Amino acid sequence: MAEPTQDGFFREIDEELRQEHYAKLWKLYGKYVIAVALVLIVSVAGYQGWRAYGLKTRAAHGERFAEAMMLAGGGQVDGALGAFAGIAADAGGGYAMLARFQEAALRARNGDTQGAAAAYRRLAGDGGLDAVYRDLATVLVVIHEMDGGDPGTLSRLLEPLTADANPWRHSAKELSAVLAERNGDRDTARELFAWLAADAATPRDMRARAGEMLAALGR
Repeated sequence: MAEPTQDGFFREIDEELRQEHYAKLWKLYGKYVIAVALVLIVSVAGYQGWRAYGLKTRAAHGERFAEAMMLAGGGQVDGALGAFAGIAADAGGGYAMLARFQEAALRARNGDTQGAAAAYRRLAGDGGLDAVYRDLATVLVVIHEMDGGDPGTLSRLLEPLTADANPWRHSAKELSAVLAERNGDRDTARELFAWLAADAATPRDMRARAGEMLAALGR
C-alpha cells in the first residue's frame, strides 16, 4: 500500500484531472445546446410565423427581426434588446417567441446571466407556448443557473424532460448527470452518462462526452 502522503498526492492529482474533464464538458455543452436550440427555434418559429400572418405583415415583422439581428451582430446591445422587446410585445406568433429567445441569448452572450435566466424562466412558464418551446426554455434556464444554483432544485426542473418521448431528453439527462456529480451523487451521474453512451439516438458528440465522463468518474 502506498504511503498516506503519496496516496493523498495522487488523489489530489486525480481530482484535478476530473475537474478538468467537467470544465471541458461544461464549456462544450453550453455552446452546443444554445446552437441547437436556436436552429430549432429559427426553423419552427419561422414556419409558424408564415402560417399565422398575411404576406405584408410577415414581411414587416421579418424586416424588424432582421434589423434587430443586425444590431446584435454589430455590438449595439441596448438597441438590439429594445428591438427584440418591441417585436415580442406586438408582433405575435412565431416572431414574438423568437425575439424573446434571442433577447435572452443576447443577454447571456453579454454577461447578464441572471437576466438571461429570468427571461428563459418567463418563457418556460408561458402557457401560451407549445410544450417543446417551454421545455427548451427550461433546459436553457438550467444551463444559465448551474453555476451557483442548487443542483437538487435544478434537477427537479429537468425530471419531466427526461421522459422517453421528450425531444429534449438527451440534453436533460446530460445536464442531470452533471448536476448529480456536482451534488456528490456519482452513482446517479454514472448511470445517466452510461444511458447516454448506450442509447443509439444520443447525438454523436454528446455520446462521446458521456464516454469521457464515465472514464473520468470511473465505471
